[in-house]
Amino acid sequence: MTYTAQPTANDEPSIYVACLAAYNNGILHGEWVEISDEIDDTWKAIRNVLASSPIPQAEEWAIHDFQGFGGIRLSEYETIERVHELADFLLEHDKIGALALSHHDGAIDDAETTLENYMGCYTSLADYAEESTEGTATIPKHLEFYIDYERMGKDMESSGDVFTIQTNHDKVHVFLNH
Repeated sequence: MTYTAQPTANDEPSIYVACLAAYNNGILHGEWVEISDEIDDTWKAIRNVLASSPIPQAEEWAIHDFQGFGGIRLSEYETIERVHELADFLLEHDKIGALALSHHDGAIDDAETTLENYMGCYTSLADYAEESTEGTATIPKHLEFYIDYERMGKDMESSGDVFTIQTNHDKVHVFLNH
């Protein structure tokens, strides 16, 4: 039995490639493949998994596990081109890219548009409302205590001007909704 059970040591995008000929014969044979910059390297690793199969002339493979793709789920028969496209996006945009990609169910074009409208991470939507208001207007001292930034933030979100992704109780990522 050949089975490399350990994913890559870091959280880089990687897939577990399984030989289907072996799998269909009750043998676990496969290995973790880190998704590098070069798609040819991934194809070479897949060919190596199939060539080292205990079943002669194995040709079919599937993705039986994955890591480092944020909240995106890969299907068993995801194309390697799509796997690379997702991995490249996530490596370029890090955790905030993973949030945007997850929000758009893996639609890279929509996630890129969302990232263009990223306003930052705040402890609350009220903090964003306060910063954006005070950054664009001068509030007279005698009116400062009457401004309800919490309500302003809720109004921004309910009107569709912004949307948020909360990752912790004190981490709210704010995006303009264009």
